Amino acid sequence: MPQRSQNRRAKTAAYSHGRRAEMSFIITRSDLLAPQKEQVDALMPYLQQVLRDALGSSGRDVRLGNIRCVSAKRGWWTKQVKDEIWERGAGGWMVGKVNVGKSNLFDCVFPKGGQERIIGQNDSTSNRPAHVTIGISRSQVAAERSQNRLSLEPDATIEDSLLPPAQPELKFPVMPIVSHLPGTTASPIRIPFGNGKGELIDLPGLARGSLEDYVLESYRANLVMRQRVRPKQFVIKPSQSLLISGLIRITPSTPEVTVLAYPFVPLSAHVTSTDKAIGMHTQTRPTRVPTIARPEIGPKMGLAGLFRLQWDVTKQRAGPLTSSLAAARSTQTLPFAVFSTDILVEGCGWIELVAQVRKKDIESTIAGQGHPVVEVWSPNGDYIAARRPMNAWLLGKPKAVAGGRFRQRRSMKGVKKSWKIALRHQSP
Repeated sequence: MPQRSQNRRAKTAAYSHGRRAEMSFIITRSDLLAPQKEQVDALMPYLQQVLRDALGSSGRDVRLGNIRCVSAKRGWWTKQVKDEIWERGAGGWMVGKVNVGKSNLFDCVFPKGGQERIIGQNDSTSNRPAHVTIGISRSQVAAERSQNRLSLEPDATIEDSLLPPAQPELKFPVMPIVSHLPGTTASPIRIPFGNGKGELIDLPGLARGSLEDYVLESYRANLVMRQRVRPKQFVIKPSQSLLISGLIRITPSTPEVTVLAYPFVPLSAHVTSTDKAIGMHTQTRPTRVPTIARPEIGPKMGLAGLFRLQWDVTKQRAGPLTSSLAAARSTQTLPFAVFSTDILVEGCGWIELVAQVRKKDIESTIAGQGHPVVEVWSPNGDYIAARRPMNAWLLGKPKAVAGGRFRQRRSMKGVKKSWKIALRHQSP
């Protein structure tokens, strides 16, 4: 990856072993982050910062202008990615974990109809616009796809190559199978385009953690988020805990601090007392609360860690107090501070945690850090991490209904009758 530089003529790519390699970060299923494309585009600085945090100490010196936030379901930025693949040519490799939408994205960004693209770009006398396929019927497309299925048998194999032989180039080849089941792409799939201009390679997904091994088999498909979650606000008071479908337990450790939780996971959540939550989580207490955990995993629940709500979100959470259209007060003058963090559940989603602390009590909080602390329990203490907050609740929170709260009207019972009696007495 290229290094950051203030020189506008700095190179954006480098050669390694005689080859030029460029890496782009593609964030798929971006429609799960916010309801509108403009809101997702506004998250780009945040996504760059999260990626720098994930890269560690070397992340601050890396140029990250190659991040794309796409949605194959809604068509967000897929055309731009398709044009980049076509212009770059050569070999494009799609690498990622299972169930992140690689095969679905492959189908959307693969430059189909390569011959028409070449004709539209090179023929100056033609009136055909570039990137448009003209004069191809459905029967021709079906015939080419059936021909492709019959010609998948390789003519020769290369023993030293880790990839299968390339498929015959067709304008509309058979795309990889799109499925929510993990492991659908069992081996690399190579599909050329542009009359030898390049090829796109779909690789099998990298294995995730084995959280699904602790879930009942009938509920394992529910771990994958397929549509945007609109969570409810859960208030975790002192001596209470948040239980996520019997798998994850979040318990505040800082006394006298109320934590707000917004679970962006496709699982059910429940707030109860800490004693009951421990019994339900370790499966030592009978309960009627629905759970998806297997019945024998209670003793395997372990502490995943203590996580501090260390990021200050007072400006975003203070509402009209810091708004330039209202009070326009500085966060330094407020008597409180709001801290937040996102608790990540691998392959499932995240839980946004927010807590408000009085500034005079900041020095007396746990470890003198000035931040509330929560402890998270999970199977074997794994599958949990933390990141800086996205404030996703503020992006898609339910809108207040106009007129939902109003002053109660005066009762009009008998008023008209009293008006008639008064008018009768006034008449001669």
